[in-house]
Amino acid sequence: MLKENIKTIRKSKGLSQEELGIKLNVVRQTISKWEQGLSVPDSEMLISISEALETPVSTLLGETISESKVDDLKAISEKLEIINLQISQRKNARRKTVNWLLILLCVIIIIILISLILLNSPYLSLDYNNPEKAVLGVALHSFEWVFIRIAPIILIGSIIGIFLTRKRV
Repeated sequence: MLKENIKTIRKSKGLSQEELGIKLNVVRQTISKWEQGLSVPDSEMLISISEALETPVSTLLGETISESKVDDLKAISEKLEIINLQISQRKNARRKTVNWLLILLCVIIIIILISLILLNSPYLSLDYNNPEKAVLGVALHSFEWVFIRIAPIILIGSIIGIFLTRKRV
């Protein structure tokens, strides 16, 4: 149906395949393939074809236009309502995911902090004459040093983030 409609409308407008191809920025062979049914234009190209031929897309696709304008507006508004609902659901899902990730981050920071307090800097009791234990001691000390300075900032930021991403009633 599409192939015949493109060819018929193109000819009724007095355009050659070459001229239509120039309007659409495609080669003549592409127009020929569409009209022979060997390929089908994508949705964006279909809109471009309808603009170039000054014909509604529904006419190109072979639909008859029998609905009134009020019905068209109603259908469009229903589709927009569905799209808005889907966008809202995605936004809520992302918000919930971020909220739970921030809660998880707070829990992990608190567990590490409690572990460091209970272990009371285990690197202080290591034998630094053994090179492997010396490297382990330096690594533990470095981790504790960095963690104690950065963790409070991350924890406060996470708590603020939890309140900002919580469900609003």
